[in-house]
Amino acid sequence: MAEITELIHHYLRHNKKFPHVFCPGCGHGIVLGALIRAIHSLELSKDEVCIVAGIGCSGRIAAYVDFNTVHTTHGRALTFATGIKMANPNMKVIAIMGDGDAFSIGGNHLIHAARRNIGVTALVLNNNIYGMTGGQCSATTPQGATTQTTPYGQMEKSFDLVDLARAAGANGVYRGTVFHVNMLDRLISTAITRPGFNLVEIMTPCHTQYGRKNKYKNSVEMFKWLKSTCLNKEKFDELKPEDREGKLPIGTFVEHDAKGLEELYEDMRVRLRTKAAKPAAPAEAPTSMVEKETERRENQ
Repeated sequence: MAEITELIHHYLRHNKKFPHVFCPGCGHGIVLGALIRAIHSLELSKDEVCIVAGIGCSGRIAAYVDFNTVHTTHGRALTFATGIKMANPNMKVIAIMGDGDAFSIGGNHLIHAARRNIGVTALVLNNNIYGMTGGQCSATTPQGATTQTTPYGQMEKSFDLVDLARAAGANGVYRGTVFHVNMLDRLISTAITRPGFNLVEIMTPCHTQYGRKNKYKNSVEMFKWLKSTCLNKEKFDELKPEDREGKLPIGTFVEHDAKGLEELYEDMRVRLRTKAAKPAAPAEAPTSMVEKETERRENQ
């Protein structure tokens, strides 16, 4: 335990923003630990990593870690991450977002980041709510759930983030939870190392804004819900359709090996520079009118 604590503290900015703002029972601190362990396991230096975050509880993670970090506007983490990756293709760029940040106000950016297959790792901390801004419903709030803005129950259907990212063209799509920590460590490290756009949806509880309004006595009950509801995708696929109701598969959903946008751009740049460097073919000397007339007569 002491070694793990020492490891995590090596990657933290101790002179900033502590104590952290996460509520008791929040899973965001677990995600922070999983991210640090994943980066450490890959033996990446601090300067090789850039963390980009938007607005919300998840956005505070960027302030706590001792990497290159950018704290951006609401919903725009992926636009900044795209620019950073295109300018620094060898850097590991990781965008950390909440479900509202990524799939509500930032939904259009996420769709096109996946379509472009830009080499960014997107970590989406899904707690089914806008936590920091007061408990409003988000695009992932389950139908029927009570929130500050849906006091009589959410009427709209929620997004399935895995299906959305897969349909948009992401190279890798994963789902983990803050209860299944060992799996979460593996999913994050895998996503960081793979080419193209890779998204990890991370289910995490928000008892303060979501749990209290939906009859969870405490955060422990929400963690128990993750334990009982989420199961490995392979086991989920073995279930009969009627037995899948109320269950959530976790694990690996998509893994393609297509080149990322930054790689395609580099290929094009090399191709054009190579073409421009080739010596031009010598121009033929112009034919005089006399020579043309002589040639015409000889061919008659």
